[in-house]
Amino acid sequence: MLHKTLKSLLATALCAAALSGAHAQTVKVGATPTAVPFNFLDPKTNTLKGVMIDIADAVGKKAGFAPEVMPIPFASLVPALQTNKIDMIASAFAKTPQRAEVVDFTQIVLEYGEALIVPDKDKADYKSIADLKGKTVGVQIGTLYVEPLKSAPGLKEVKMYETMADLVRDVALGRLDAAFGDGPVISYQVRTQGVRNVRYVDSYQPAMPTNIALAVRKGDADRVKQLNAAIDALKQDGTIADIMKKWGVTH
Repeated sequence: MLHKTLKSLLATALCAAALSGAHAQTVKVGATPTAVPFNFLDPKTNTLKGVMIDIADAVGKKAGFAPEVMPIPFASLVPALQTNKIDMIASAFAKTPQRAEVVDFTQIVLEYGEALIVPDKDKADYKSIADLKGKTVGVQIGTLYVEPLKSAPGLKEVKMYETMADLVRDVALGRLDAAFGDGPVISYQVRTQGVRNVRYVDSYQPAMPTNIALAVRKGDADRVKQLNAAIDALKQDGTIADIMKKWGVTH
């Protein structure tokens, strides 16, 4: 009788575990498909890959949910979150006071500064935005750098772009005198992929630090707590550092 009872209890436990796994919570995650190496669409697999995709997967595994990653244009990330199309943003999405008014952020996951690119024929050693007086510069819509550039005195014009790839293209074609973007994204596209006719300005000194965090709907305190606990664990066990190293991202 005892043997049968134990077998019954074991079967019940296994069944419960199977049901639990089968009904693991799915969290819809929004990420831009055009921000290499943070998140980009791999044409071979037609799936999103990159730093923030790996971090979303690791956080989900640690927190006990299954992330369903969806490609969302950068400017549409917040609206998608607010209309319940997604539950979380895991992208090159900076934590700022302005954005914190409409979304709730986790703790900072990683941080870096902006970078400057110019046409290869331009050999000047630019060190700051002030050195670009009289120049036409480009920047991606919705990024942290838009307002500082618009308010910077002396620039001839600030042009807005949907994607970083478009920015790099117009610098290469001479349609822009310079362009700003996330340091790791610019570095990866220009240095790693060897873009022609574009120069990464090593002399430039970043002045607009970017703190990247995960974002959820305003008021979703339970999810923030859940995500922060997972991020803490991933920082402590070296997972986040390993992911950054894998993609060549440095502070």
